[in-house]
Amino acid sequence: MNIARQRLHRTFLAGSSHATGRDVVRALGAVQAQDYEGAKWALSMRTSGATNAELEQEFDSGAILRTHVLRPTWHFVDPVDIRWMLALTGPSVMKRMAVYNRRLGLEETMFRRSRSVLEKALRDGTYLTRPELRTLLESKVGPLGAGFQGNQRMAHLMMRAELEGLICSGARRNKQFTYVLLDERAPPTASLERDEALLELTRRYFRARSPATPQDFSWWSGLTVSEAKRGIDIAGADLEPVAIDDVKYWVHGDVPSRARPSAHLLPNYDEFFIGYRDRNAIGRRLKSARMVTGGSALIAYVIAVDGQLVGGWKRSPGRDVVKLELNLLDRLTTAEEKRVLAEVRRFEAFVGRAVELHGFAARRSARTAR
Repeated sequence: MNIARQRLHRTFLAGSSHATGRDVVRALGAVQAQDYEGAKWALSMRTSGATNAELEQEFDSGAILRTHVLRPTWHFVDPVDIRWMLALTGPSVMKRMAVYNRRLGLEETMFRRSRSVLEKALRDGTYLTRPELRTLLESKVGPLGAGFQGNQRMAHLMMRAELEGLICSGARRNKQFTYVLLDERAPPTASLERDEALLELTRRYFRARSPATPQDFSWWSGLTVSEAKRGIDIAGADLEPVAIDDVKYWVHGDVPSRARPSAHLLPNYDEFFIGYRDRNAIGRRLKSARMVTGGSALIAYVIAVDGQLVGGWKRSPGRDVVKLELNLLDRLTTAEEKRVLAEVRRFEAFVGRAVELHGFAARRSARTAR
């Protein structure tokens, strides 16, 4: 079994019938989204052609929410799922963040006072930006300090309020993110017992990402490996163990058919690789997966051909055009080059602006000349 090709299908990169970004988010369970622009492109690739403008409208309307959940980072989530997902994974994230909160001098009394301020400031459908909320918090709770430490304190106060289900993303205002009360942004939903929520998250993960291990699921969900294994046990016959290269993986449902030849310009936290602790399956062609295994700030936008890393890319939005620089680390066949260029045109349609290609086009021209 070719792990990378199977995951191309499972993560909806090898053909998808999804019409909207919300459909994709719900099918994947959650989509890592601290790089907001990259995350929208990740959704678009899994739809029948949703544009940046259409996905922005989905976000502004509240069809897609952005909050801290699973691991301590932002994710896109479906409004229907946000409460049970926070209830399941939020306590684990808060426990993990406790040591950092102590280093920043953030005590529980400060979190409680901040919660009260946020609740009053955002009631009645009020949307406020982080700078606006910081001004309020400093006037009513106390100064947060200058520089990096002050910014970190503010970030942790907002993260706690998200993890506790008080606030979530609101509509953007002049490209600035806003916050709103979750109860005024998402409809109320029935609560799930912990094992029910664990089963639902387990099914979502393996349906959209298998073959995967309990360690992979633990990494993605933020739950312990023991909890991940319990989820697999609860899922029972929904998941089947498969041995690949002497490693025990779990697969949900039927094995997809062989993926057609493909190429993708993947953003830096795409679920095709960020959803796994072990990402080596996509590094076999280069004999390295280092491009997607560095620290969070080091993970690059990458080019994948048939699910294998072959290089990286950068985007530089200008006034009239978007500049794309493609840097290959392996030689491509003519057919592979054509597929990469087709993805460039697809990205051009997504942003709704002309794309100016650098690096790759010049190298391709030189090769043709020879």
